[in-house]
Amino acid sequence: MTYCLAMRLSEGLVFLSDTRTNAGVDNVGTYRKLFVFHPAPDRTIVLQSAGNLATTQEVLDRIRRDLADPGAAESLGTAQHLFEAALYVGRLSVEVTAAHRPALSAVGADGTSTFLLGGQIGDAPPDILLVYPEGNYIRASDDRPFLQIGEAKYGKFLLELATRNELGIDDAAKVALASMVSTAQANLSVGPPYDLGTYRPGEHLVRHARMVPGSDHLERVEAIWARHLHAAVRELPLVERSETSLW
Repeated sequence: MTYCLAMRLSEGLVFLSDTRTNAGVDNVGTYRKLFVFHPAPDRTIVLQSAGNLATTQEVLDRIRRDLADPGAAESLGTAQHLFEAALYVGRLSVEVTAAHRPALSAVGADGTSTFLLGGQIGDAPPDILLVYPEGNYIRASDDRPFLQIGEAKYGKFLLELATRNELGIDDAAKVALASMVSTAQANLSVGPPYDLGTYRPGEHLVRHARMVPGSDHLERVEAIWARHLHAAVRELPLVERSETSLW
């Protein structure tokens, strides 16, 4: 499993992905799940993946093949809008999954993948979209300016509380990392290294940071997060006597 999240804010975009993959407790690996494409000077596209690793890698190979082919009918370089790029990735994902479905179904395996796609094309505002295994998509909203794939439930509560359009991009990165740390503590299928990317409108570059296990920064984040959680618990009010009864 995995956990990836993307945030769309007034100041720009934030992306965060873990790198853990597993096919059982004795088969754990590390693979990058955040990918950046600059197919033309006027566009930057970030892709995050969750689900079947083989499907994801073939989709990425097809994306790179189409970008390298000047005669390709469709690619990330030809899309005029981000939603067209999302539909293109969705079609590739559906094609790859369909090609391998008979063999995977024979052994009871799921070959589907889900993607987060974000970035900017031309002068259009930056955006983020979630591409489903069926090939369709949804985008973030002003009321809920973030999207998640993979093990989303453990880190969702913090995002719901803290993520707003006006949140600064640096603070948003902290919220994203706290959501990731909470998820990793709750589920062993999610873990570092973590890949963090931030994008500001019009720059057409992604600032990237990788946080590896045992790094000073990651240990500080985990320690501070735990300390403040304990402090918050101490400040919570007790149940009032008027609300209690004897059973």
